Amino acid sequence: MSFEEQEPAKRRSGKIGAVEIRASHPSDAEGIAAMANLPGFRAGTLRLPFQSVEETRQWLEKSSPNSIGLVAVLDGQIVGNAGLKRLAGRRIHSGSIGMGVHDDFTGCGIGSALLAAIIDTADNWLAIKRLELTVYIDNAPAIRLYEKFGFETEGRLRAFGFRNGEYVDALAMARLKF
Repeated sequence: MSFEEQEPAKRRSGKIGAVEIRASHPSDAEGIAAMANLPGFRAGTLRLPFQSVEETRQWLEKSSPNSIGLVAVLDGQIVGNAGLKRLAGRRIHSGSIGMGVHDDFTGCGIGSALLAAIIDTADNWLAIKRLELTVYIDNAPAIRLYEKFGFETEGRLRAFGFRNGEYVDALAMARLKF
């Protein structure tokens, strides 16, 4: 099943309120775990089903000093998260990103707000020249979002992940700041 087919059955109508983008912390574990267990969110990641709150809390607590984790909060509910990990050594000029949006809030600007915050941090605070990511080839909304922010496809990773009983290809995408 493609992402297009997994659009939420119940989409919020009209404009959403102001979204707060802030640093994630261990107390966000319950909200992030609940979101990560949603079928659409999980389908875009390498996460396994049934992620526990405790696993999520441990992941948040083990955050590397070279990583930044963000959450998007709307009316007190976590509706998205994103992370940036600066690479090391001869790749210190590069960062890897990952992100996801709550199934009921896709297409509402949450992904754009998170990605803008990640890019601002990379460009203006960390002097990261290259941002890179992988995205499943059937995740057309995410690919459009990344392209909107200047990411370009650099290659196709065949059988990148195993999801829902089948292997799925992914695109390697990157954005370079000149």
